[in-house]
Amino acid sequence: MDASTVPGILDRAHRRTTAGLLMLVTFIAFEAMAVGTAMPTAVAELDGLAWYGWPFSAFLVASVVGMVVGGDAGDRRGPRSALPWGVAAFAAGLLVAGLAGSMAVFVAGRALQGLGAGVMVVLLYVIAGQAYDSSLRPRLFGAISAAWVLPALVGPVLAGLVTTHASWRLVFLGLLPLIVLGALLVLSAGRSLTAPDSPPPPARGRRWCAVLAGLGIAALQYAGQRLDLVAVPVAVVGAGALLAGLRPLLPRGTARVAPGLPAVVASRGLLAGAFFGMDALIPLLLTTVHGYSPTAAGLPLTAGAVGWALASQMQGRFAQVPRERLLRLGFVLLAVGLAATVLAAVPALGGWPAYLTWALAGLGMGFGMPSVGVLLLEQSPEHRRGADSAALQIADVTLSALSIGLAGVLVAAATQGLLGLPAAVAASIAVCTALALLGARLAGRAAAPPREAVRGAGTTLAAS
Repeated sequence: MDASTVPGILDRAHRRTTAGLLMLVTFIAFEAMAVGTAMPTAVAELDGLAWYGWPFSAFLVASVVGMVVGGDAGDRRGPRSALPWGVAAFAAGLLVAGLAGSMAVFVAGRALQGLGAGVMVVLLYVIAGQAYDSSLRPRLFGAISAAWVLPALVGPVLAGLVTTHASWRLVFLGLLPLIVLGALLVLSAGRSLTAPDSPPPPARGRRWCAVLAGLGIAALQYAGQRLDLVAVPVAVVGAGALLAGLRPLLPRGTARVAPGLPAVVASRGLLAGAFFGMDALIPLLLTTVHGYSPTAAGLPLTAGAVGWALASQMQGRFAQVPRERLLRLGFVLLAVGLAATVLAAVPALGGWPAYLTWALAGLGMGFGMPSVGVLLLEQSPEHRRGADSAALQIADVTLSALSIGLAGVLVAAATQGLLGLPAAVAASIAVCTALALLGARLAGRAAAPPREAVRGAGTTLAAS
């Protein structure tokens, strides 16, 4: 049999779509990994040190709004019409941030980037549902997960070199042509991407709910940076705004991990919250407690990224294994990796266990994250794939932000002498491990209920 006739994500029918999707993911990931390296220099040049947290918060709030806008546009107009708007917003944000002459303009550029990134990341799932048969989706999501690895490995280093020897502005402006090229590949290959025959009515109220949820997340993050009386009312208001905003955006039953789609969305949040809550602390732990150099302290994160990529490729080879089993395996590996990372917080051990334990945690994410994507498309009807994909991403962002915020509170308490940094890290590990164990316990609920299996959840295209 001619190899070109064997269905695959790189066969003749899919190769351009796959290449375009992976390019978009890679460059979105690169921007996410690189911006933290360039930010101190950018803020100093723009005389905006007092605004340091605003570019991150603006991106976060706008990305939540973009997820809802992208999901609504994908369901009503189809991904072929909606994707250019997301790319245009992201590209405009890169241009505005790269040319900014003041901190206010820079923050506005970051908000535009967040809006565009939110739209694009949701539409990737809509395109995956239309352009790829269900048998190809495990491999596609494995490739998408692996597309984060190269930016994780070289993004911060390359951004540092560009910032040091050229200009921080090139970290933003240099991505412009590459983002546009990735979008053109997807659109030129996906001419058959269809708009729905009976689009749902516009859901403008959901966009205001997304704004409310994003502001709630930002308020909770701000409150987590303070340990004073002001933090209490800010946290209360933020929690109220977050809960009010999330309720219409997530499937009913998500909070109680109801079987089916709600459990899928909840699993994505639990995976992200458990992993990223600790991922943000490892470099701080190794540099502060053990005296590692910044490069050495970042190597466990590289090990985690490599483990994630390896497991992502492995799970794509087990298309016949029920996805909920691979999801449970991912949660178990993540829980073991997290729990074992407490050894790195022991001063006498020198921190070296983190190099092994975080690779194990990365393996867990590599099995878990692609499985969640496959389960979502299996259970989401075509006319709701945009909204359900948005819910998946919102759960990811929300639990990540809350978990990282809690870690920030513990670290702030350690800096004020209320407890030692190793104890603060251990407490954060305990919380993250509990999230992973909860996910392992409830992973079986993510399977499609037999009587509610989605009809027509397979591909709507023979080729892209």
